[in-house]
Amino acid sequence: MASSRLKYMSLGVLVFQTTSLVLTMRYSRTLQGEGTRYLASSAVVLAELMKIITCVLLVFKEQSYSVRALNSILRQEIAHKPIETLKLAIPSGIYTLQNNLLYVALSNLDAATYQVTYQLKILTTALFSVSMLGRRLGVYQWLSLLILMAGVVLVQWPSESPGTPEKERLSAGSQFVGVSAVLVACCSSGFAGVYFEKILKETKQSVWVRNIQLV
Repeated sequence: MASSRLKYMSLGVLVFQTTSLVLTMRYSRTLQGEGTRYLASSAVVLAELMKIITCVLLVFKEQSYSVRALNSILRQEIAHKPIETLKLAIPSGIYTLQNNLLYVALSNLDAATYQVTYQLKILTTALFSVSMLGRRLGVYQWLSLLILMAGVVLVQWPSESPGTPEKERLSAGSQFVGVSAVLVACCSSGFAGVYFEKILKETKQSVWVRNIQLV
């Protein structure tokens, strides 16, 4: 019972986090005000900085709050294994590109269109899983992916009804740029996620240490 409650709570937190993130990013990129707009690259760097701090704290907890053990494992896994760290340079660069593309997409698409279109990353992840990890998908799984793709296509279908002022501003911008950015981000997300999973399966080290190397 407790595990079931925790599962649904985790799902609720994930939905809230994803929705609030998209709405906040969209609002911050389209806010009409005086002064210069913040750089998307600065937001990406700050997000990665917070991620590495969080991962270091989690590794610190895993090592029973021992500074010496933390220093030892970081030195052993990062400084003494440059080849292993370089392997993660590929998904790291792809994730950096992806995060910047998401800001471009939200600057040119409304939040709902962006959120639905970005779900194509499920399709790209499945395709890369089949090709890189040798996984097999069942008939219902392929059918679900086809329905997802059809739903994304329908969202992009042009409407005959007059649009809202926001949609008119979006069409005045470049919706093509926004959709292209989302599609490239979906492909990069799928490849980087599967590549990172493949590396995790080849190592016994904690996922938090690998995330530090990834950042």
